[in-house]
Amino acid sequence: MNRLAEEQSPYLLQHASNPVDWWPWGREAMEEAARRDVPILLSVGYASCHWCHVMAAESFADAGTAEVMNEHFVNVKVDREERPDVDAVYMEAVQAATGRGGWPMTVFLTPEGEPFYFGTYFPPEPRQGMPGFRQVLQGVRQAWAERRDEVAEVAGNIVRDLAGRELGAGAEARLPGEPELAQALLGLTREYDAVHGGFGGAPKFPPSMAVMFLLRHHARTGAEGALQMAADTCERMARGGIYDQLGGGFARYSVDRGWVVPHFEKMLYDNALLCRAYTALWRATGSALARRVALETADFMVGELGTAEGGFASALDADSEPEGRPGRHVEGAYYVWTPAQLREVLGERDAELAAEHFGVTAEGTFEEGASVLQLPQSEGVFDAERLASVRERLRAARERRPRPGRDDKVVAAWNGLAIAALAEAGACFERPDLVDAAVAAGDLLVRVHLDERAHLARTSKDGLAGGSAGVLEDYADVAEGFLALASVTGEGVWLELAGLLLEQVRARFTGAEGQLYDTASDAERLIRRPQDPTDNAAPSGWSAAAGALLSYAAHTGSEPHRAAAERALGVVAALGPRVPRFVGWGLAVAEAAVDGPREVAVVGAAGEEATTGLRRAALLGTAPGAVLAVGEPGSEELPLLADRPLVDGRPAAYVCRHFTCEAPTTDPEALRRELGARA
Repeated sequence: MNRLAEEQSPYLLQHASNPVDWWPWGREAMEEAARRDVPILLSVGYASCHWCHVMAAESFADAGTAEVMNEHFVNVKVDREERPDVDAVYMEAVQAATGRGGWPMTVFLTPEGEPFYFGTYFPPEPRQGMPGFRQVLQGVRQAWAERRDEVAEVAGNIVRDLAGRELGAGAEARLPGEPELAQALLGLTREYDAVHGGFGGAPKFPPSMAVMFLLRHHARTGAEGALQMAADTCERMARGGIYDQLGGGFARYSVDRGWVVPHFEKMLYDNALLCRAYTALWRATGSALARRVALETADFMVGELGTAEGGFASALDADSEPEGRPGRHVEGAYYVWTPAQLREVLGERDAELAAEHFGVTAEGTFEEGASVLQLPQSEGVFDAERLASVRERLRAARERRPRPGRDDKVVAAWNGLAIAALAEAGACFERPDLVDAAVAAGDLLVRVHLDERAHLARTSKDGLAGGSAGVLEDYADVAEGFLALASVTGEGVWLELAGLLLEQVRARFTGAEGQLYDTASDAERLIRRPQDPTDNAAPSGWSAAAGALLSYAAHTGSEPHRAAAERALGVVAALGPRVPRFVGWGLAVAEAAVDGPREVAVVGAAGEEATTGLRRAALLGTAPGAVLAVGEPGSEELPLLADRPLVDGRPAAYVCRHFTCEAPTTDPEALRRELGARA
């Protein structure tokens, strides 16, 4: 076992038995490289990454390759989910140098951490225009030994280029207005796939944040085209192979335009964001499909990703052992079916029904004649009771297959996203168990991740905090989750905790011009302080912070928090009209800011029918980013409840913008109309 055996990260532990003499990221590795006068080989990946597993098996487990690596390099392995700052800095360099990126990421560094040669996956031997990994090692070793000045010049140029990319908020930073939001909608319309839904071509990623922007834009403006794009995209995804038709939950992305064949890893952040998007779609349309998918995705997160300590694990692997072939891991083996496998489980008659319903063919849609389950036809054309039996028997049979591995580390940011999604879904669909799961995850983050200084640990495992400091997205997404809990539970402690985290954002992650950084001012210094306002697989720390700051300001009336949110949204005004797909959450937050957001206070006795009716009407509203406080008259639990009396002795709802309120109402139907809820 190498040094990684002492680490907490499941990804690093996967490499603990490699013959490679791996080091974890840290000053010690750099000092060792300087002492030996050799370059650093930095390998970055994550536990559920298919090609990371492939390169590990082909090269890192190979004794001959490991011997070359150990003799000529200091080899450093990084879990990108544990150290997103390290990943971001060097991925920016990889993309600048090569025009592309991905994982595993392979970067060669000077002992000072300056990059000079880049790549992603390298095969063991030359293949399809790619050099073999041993060739790369030999070439880098020769360059280091014979052309050191050239290496130093390349590294210095790269570091200077990265330093010149720093963003400032600038005096011109302003809130996006109607022109920018309309241009962003037009940009999405141009990229929209009218046949399959979603945006762009293959590979196609679920556009959860763009969907939230479209739904909020429709709620604010009534633009039917925005709603249609969101609804059609969500339906196509839910009927495709990217959605697990037996167990619920979404895979990472589709390798084709039609959502047929996924890359099978299932990530917590994707499912949290999509659960929230489908819940919002249901609020807007009442779609039975949206309701089913939102709840099945929520149940997947709780059932498959829930940890014993109350949090949520990061991911399920794409690979698992096929039945009857132990020791070999194959992508998608747990999820795909052949006609023969259907017959074995269901018998001839029901296998025919299942094949027609789920799109299983003799040719297959995946590999070796297997098919990914889809829903090509409406459920209404089949006998519902018989179909339910088929689905349950297939699911039970699948449970007997070798399961994909699970990355058990708890990431603060992604748990924050899950808390927000589960709290909202539980409240909207009247599933208190989902709200309880959100509260339990919040309790874990407070108990394990948050210290007495209000500093967050990025990760934990088995109830023990990891050593990596939280980054901006951790503080922002956890604050977002806590604000959702405040609205749903009515407990002021969650608002207070969100405030503590957002004070850290303002004090330690904000520059002199109001610009945001992904790492704190007192964090480990890298070759550049990472800073990225664009949304990728999850909201950027920048746009997540803007959203949480805006919601906190709506809850409390804090002008400094509102001003910080507006400064952060300045970058959305610049990027939204040009690249709307890459600032989806920033645009969704901007819609909330333009709309207000609405501040809704419901005062009345807990459990009283009239109070419950008003609370329900508020929860079902579609007003972008509206915040809610529910409590007894005179309660000091939440600031929105202050000075909100009953009306004629009856429970009442107050709807305000910037703490300027409409006349209170005691009528749930009037409140529904005010907040855009369906009748």
